[in-house]
Amino acid sequence: MKKFLVIPVLIVLALSWTGWKAKQASRPFVNKAEIISCMETETIDAYLTEASRPAFASMHNAPLPVSVQDLKGKMIKFDVSDGVQANAYYLAPKNKSKKWLIVIQEWWGLNDQIKQEADKYFSDLKDMNVLAIDMYDGKVAATPDSAMKLTREAKPERMTNIIRGAIQQAGADASIYSVGWCFGGMWSLQTAIIGGVKAKGTIMFYGRPETDMEKLKNIQCDIIGFFGNQDRSPSPEMVTAFEKNMEAAGEKLNTYKYDAGHGFANPSNPKFNADATADAYAKAIAFLRSH
Repeated sequence: MKKFLVIPVLIVLALSWTGWKAKQASRPFVNKAEIISCMETETIDAYLTEASRPAFASMHNAPLPVSVQDLKGKMIKFDVSDGVQANAYYLAPKNKSKKWLIVIQEWWGLNDQIKQEADKYFSDLKDMNVLAIDMYDGKVAATPDSAMKLTREAKPERMTNIIRGAIQQAGADASIYSVGWCFGGMWSLQTAIIGGVKAKGTIMFYGRPETDMEKLKNIQCDIIGFFGNQDRSPSPEMVTAFEKNMEAAGEKLNTYKYDAGHGFANPSNPKFNADATADAYAKAIAFLRSH
């Protein structure tokens, strides 16, 4: 009797195995870019965790008031793949250009100081579209406590989609450049990773470096970074590790290090360093012009 029971069980197992193998064979191929896109956002998550803590907030003063009557750009909306449009401060050159500079905010949000920075780059470059993107969907912090709150609420997936939407807004044949400070410095590097062949040059004013070697190997443009030797976010040790990782990945990175602290390029920061800021800005403009 037991022999008769074994035969049906074996048949069922054989059919289950055949069905499982068929499902495995029918799975679509996933390319390298899709794998990178689906990786955990460890670097971004690490920054968001750090920036939501009082120790990080203590390195910042509330932003200084900025006069807005002289701002040259306008606010626009652009499409994002998740179906929710994003905001940006946009400046268009007189003559159409395929060159786009994506400007990325600090942890405060897209405030008037960042808009002024966008105006400055636009005035000095003249022939580039400048798009300062709003990573917080209209929210702007006025104090370190409110900035920590916005950081805690920020979703990496949404912000990644905003970066992708900005690249798509620029057009299929656009040349993409990026610049950002701290939070924005980190996202400027991520823009180079996300942009692929369309990315032509990236500027980091401090900002947490990417540590994933596969992501770094996906960069297809030159990177220039400005860092403070007194900074702890990122620390000099993190910057040194970034340099070594980029070299190992076969990427071109130029770093400039100043005797300055965190956020040295922001006039409202307690560690603002006017000399370092002027030198770094001149090098950033020269970098963009050379590319």
